[in-house]
Amino acid sequence: MKLVFGLVLLALVAGAAYVRLAPTDPKHWHGMPQSVSPGDLDGGAVRVVSGDLAALDAIIRATPRTQVLAGDVAQGMITYVTRSRVFGFPDYTTVRQSGAQLEIYGRLRFGKSDLGVNAARIDGWLQRLGQAGG
Repeated sequence: MKLVFGLVLLALVAGAAYVRLAPTDPKHWHGMPQSVSPGDLDGGAVRVVSGDLAALDAIIRATPRTQVLAGDVAQGMITYVTRSRVFGFPDYTTVRQSGAQLEIYGRLRFGKSDLGVNAARIDGWLQRLGQAGG
């Protein structure tokens, strides 16, 4: 019985370590879908709004456990990684300036459903953006 418990515990620790330490390839995550249609997805969300990338970038960079993976304001597209508080699950959000519009694509890396976390995070950023701009 102790052996089974030990193996289960080892598997959980190994899984948690993989989630936190798995390498992230910017070539894979720093991009947008061919077609951007606003809405919620099983594993993320897409939003298209009027706005300025530099202003939203400042808001996103102030988000706890969030860092830039690739891109910058000058390039017109930035991808961020935000990790969950307890287990460190990474979510990727790519923001692209397209004329006067911001296209925002947030998605999970592991699993099939984010339980609305990406949509809520993006909507919170956009609410702050609206407050900062208005």
